[in-house]
Amino acid sequence: MQALWKGALSFGLVHIPIKIYPATQRKDVSFNQLHSVCGSRIRYLKFCPHCQREVAQDEIVRGYEYDKDRYVIVTDEELADLAVEGTRTIDIQQFVRLEEIDPIYFEKTYYLEPADGGQKAYHLLRQALERTGRIALARVVLRSKGSLCCVRVLDDVLVMATMFYPDEIRSTQALEGITDRVTLSDRELALAVQLVENLSEPFNPEQYDDEYRRALIALINDKVRGEEVTRAPAPPPTERVADLLAALEASLRATAKNGETAATPGNQQEEREPEPAGAGRSRPRR
Repeated sequence: MQALWKGALSFGLVHIPIKIYPATQRKDVSFNQLHSVCGSRIRYLKFCPHCQREVAQDEIVRGYEYDKDRYVIVTDEELADLAVEGTRTIDIQQFVRLEEIDPIYFEKTYYLEPADGGQKAYHLLRQALERTGRIALARVVLRSKGSLCCVRVLDDVLVMATMFYPDEIRSTQALEGITDRVTLSDRELALAVQLVENLSEPFNPEQYDDEYRRALIALINDKVRGEEVTRAPAPPPTERVADLLAALEASLRATAKNGETAATPGNQQEEREPEPAGAGRSRPRR
């Protein structure tokens, strides 16, 4: 794997050189949108409905909609000034127990690998976390954005999980269907508890897989083997040439002086010397 980030893990006066690797990857099956008539891939154009034309990337700016159809423009330079300076350090703030943090706070997980010279301090922190049953809360800067994170032990490896801030967690108060005005009998509760006990066993992630993705890949492979495939046609190159010629001819007509006919490759005549009699061509008029 290629390291995503290189820096250090710091707690107290201990400085551990590390490398960061993504610990997870999505394996969703993605599709392209094709034109059902010819099989060509659909293009998405950045189009301005007011100017009625396609917009180039250098004409696009960032706008924050603070009110309906009212925007504040923020430039790349202004964003760069706000960016948190990357210290390349995962700075541990405190240690807590894992059960104190609800999983809703966890965002994305990364593996931490010791770099040269950091092996001893790396394993020292790992064993200290294991012996105390704690995880570390820290701050890190990834892609110019400061994030809250935690560092914990997984299979003898230190892993870092970026976390949501408290104001990014939606309140449960907006759920109108939750009510405590429900009466449960002792018999109903006892049966529910017994059912939970009957289905309880140690977590084994290997027994789970994405059945939908597996079935979808099998369907795609069957279609490929059966040659149920669509080949997108190559765009005809003559269309672009025709468009270019039309644009050039229109430009020549628009820039021609009053009373003059714009010369185009189709109607331009070169001045020639008078040809000998009997050549079968009349002299060009001047």
